[in-house]
Amino acid sequence: MFFFLDTNIIVDLLQKRVPHFDLASEIFNFSTKENIVLFASSHSIATVHYICKKNIKEAELRELINEVLNFLKIIPVDEEILRKSIKSNHKDFEDAIQIFCAHQIKNLTGIITRNIKDFSTSEIPVFAPDEALNLIQKKYL
Repeated sequence: MFFFLDTNIIVDLLQKRVPHFDLASEIFNFSTKENIVLFASSHSIATVHYICKKNIKEAELRELINEVLNFLKIIPVDEEILRKSIKSNHKDFEDAIQIFCAHQIKNLTGIITRNIKDFSTSEIPVFAPDEALNLIQKKYL
């Protein structure tokens, strides 16, 4: 199963945000045990740093991001993705970037986000973290 992670899932993990940390952690744990591959955009990694630097010291944050990168395949945000996002009908430009990055992944199962409504115009299936975990557990447990 291949899942694209929205930025909020990575932030939940790094900042240990309650009550979202447990689900984010489980998603990452499954990627080490089962045939689960996680993807994120290069944009998300930069945004994660920007958001988390307010609460985590720089050296620690860089180490955490470095560790998280071991679990992710990164989809670069390039000019084509930016232009598609600008021209798209998706209301939010940043979400459009995420959706078009996700389009780059063959056999993608879906996007995991806590902001389901923000992805309502996505052509790709979108799952809340608990829904994605249920799907994973049904297949592998």
